[in-house]
Amino acid sequence: MKVFVDVHDKRWNKVNVDFEKIAAVVAGAKYKNAEVSIILTDDSEIHQINKQYRNVDKPTNVLSFELGDDVLLGDIYISYDTVKKEAREQEISFHDHVAHMVVHGVLHLMGYDHITDDEAQIMEFKEIKVLQKMGINNPYADEVRCVNGDCCPGARFVAWKNKLKIRENGLVQYLLYALFGAVASFGFAPFYQWWWTIIGIGGAYWLTFRNNNIGGFWKSLGRVAPFGAMYAIAMFWWTLHSIYVAPELTQQFAIWTVPGVVGLAVAGVFIFSWPFVALARCQGGAIKRVVVFATVWTLVLWAREWMFTGFPWNPIANITMQIPILANSMALWGALGLTLVIVGGTAAVVEFCRKPKLKSTGAICAAFVAVMIVGAVAGWKNMQLADVGYADENVLIRIVQPATSQSQKATHNRDAAIAQAEDNLKNLFQLAMQPGNPEIIIFPETTYPFVVMAHDKIEFVAAINKPVIMGAMSIDSGGMFNSMIVTQPSGEIDKIYSKSHLVPFGEYKPMGILPAPVNLTPGTGPEIIEVVGFNFVPAVCYEVVFSDSLMPQGNTERLNAIVNITNDNWFGNTPGTYQHLDMVRRYAIESGLPVVRANYSGISAFVASDGEVVSALPVGQPGILDGFVWGEHKTPYRIIGLNGWMIIILIVAVAVVRWTEKQE
Repeated sequence: MKVFVDVHDKRWNKVNVDFEKIAAVVAGAKYKNAEVSIILTDDSEIHQINKQYRNVDKPTNVLSFELGDDVLLGDIYISYDTVKKEAREQEISFHDHVAHMVVHGVLHLMGYDHITDDEAQIMEFKEIKVLQKMGINNPYADEVRCVNGDCCPGARFVAWKNKLKIRENGLVQYLLYALFGAVASFGFAPFYQWWWTIIGIGGAYWLTFRNNNIGGFWKSLGRVAPFGAMYAIAMFWWTLHSIYVAPELTQQFAIWTVPGVVGLAVAGVFIFSWPFVALARCQGGAIKRVVVFATVWTLVLWAREWMFTGFPWNPIANITMQIPILANSMALWGALGLTLVIVGGTAAVVEFCRKPKLKSTGAICAAFVAVMIVGAVAGWKNMQLADVGYADENVLIRIVQPATSQSQKATHNRDAAIAQAEDNLKNLFQLAMQPGNPEIIIFPETTYPFVVMAHDKIEFVAAINKPVIMGAMSIDSGGMFNSMIVTQPSGEIDKIYSKSHLVPFGEYKPMGILPAPVNLTPGTGPEIIEVVGFNFVPAVCYEVVFSDSLMPQGNTERLNAIVNITNDNWFGNTPGTYQHLDMVRRYAIESGLPVVRANYSGISAFVASDGEVVSALPVGQPGILDGFVWGEHKTPYRIIGLNGWMIIILIVAVAVVRWTEKQE
């Protein structure tokens, strides 16, 4: 076989490769009189050719253009940059990898391909045989074999996956993405199968980087879309439960159930697919892939704080709630940092199980283990601080949990509504007046059944004759609000705090046109409230899920706790109710503040500043809960904050990526 070599990049002049000899070994006797052109180029030219002829917007290692003639077989383009980078990543000889690219390219010109699994298997077999004749190792063989599956965590599972032949854009690929997305949701409350989340993320990571030569952004997004869609549906289906709580709402909004599921899927695609799209588009070694993937996942969590009024529900960090020493590392770096460690650590393990002999995979695994140990030490310290400060003279607080149904709370019939409201007040009074001598009584969100104004005197509170914190709708010239009302024992209103983070589709109409039963006005933001020497920051409902949004500017040294009033009646005994409690526990760890949580239907609880649930009332059980709070302290995370940590993560990630690029 005759080989004509055309050098487009002068770096190739230093490479001593006998292209004609390699091509002759591939061609054999059948093609001994054939001719091949080999163009030795760089990433820039091969990127341009890919984009023009293959609609692939990135460089690749080798391209073959077959002429369809038995003598003039065609042209082979080889990129110096990509081949050099791949050789370093795989820690193999550059010379051997160039030889492999020549073999691969010539086989393409001879009619071999790898579009289907069967074709790929035949072509790979031919490549291996040809390379063996030249004394070059099998490029497709694993570099190390695990004995008894003990070379890395999950090695047997990874070995099984490596044997799978999954066709690109085939049905099996999309089904696996969807399965991994659904599985990943089971690490959270009430299931706490954290290893399922690890498998889901790790499996989708493996699916994505096993072949990242898939074209532009939209192709990448379409490929990984099933993961994001199923992850969102499996995670958030319970939000649609609210449609069926009250008969009046069901009649009006049941038609939105199917569009709601579709909306969850679409939102999931455009939120949770980003890390995998970034991975698919990432050109580089294991360290770069892991860092980019974990950083983008963290960036998505940060961005979720701001969508509509934000919905950063269930950060991956929450799967550690049953592992307190790890969960408490959020006192150092918040859910943002712990999510980065878990996601990055998962990706690093997948990389290591794939190529355990590469220095880079061992290094990135070791780095995440070291960071996790640092977090665990910080977590242990936070748990120690949370135990300090208990005293019998602390303010005794009573939480009242009515646990009446939503239909018992309200109706559109005016006479029935008034009668029910009066009955509910009697029930609340009886619960509040049970034996004991609390100094503060806390009722949940929307407990008081009448709309209030700042100058009102609430006779119901005067009958209790204690300072009361309760939820109610309030009104002034600015609109209607979902509020926390703080009253004196006389029933006079001391303070009205109104919820600033409203629930889209539940408390306001997104973009002013999408469906919602009400359209409330947001409050003005965080503040500190004092009642009989007890200083707290208020949080109405899901405001407590926002990482550091409850802390007002200025001196917060005198804070004792967070008071969270909520109404999870809308979600019943679904995962959402238990996940909401875990969001409260997360906030307690991040802020170093205990939380007093009054939930209309349950779970009401006293939560310590290390996230431990000190005492609680279960879902659907009416009753009271008396308790103290202690252990408040200022955490590193409260000092640095959400945005501060995001900046630190981005700086470190960019530095690592730049370093890896220089190594390449």
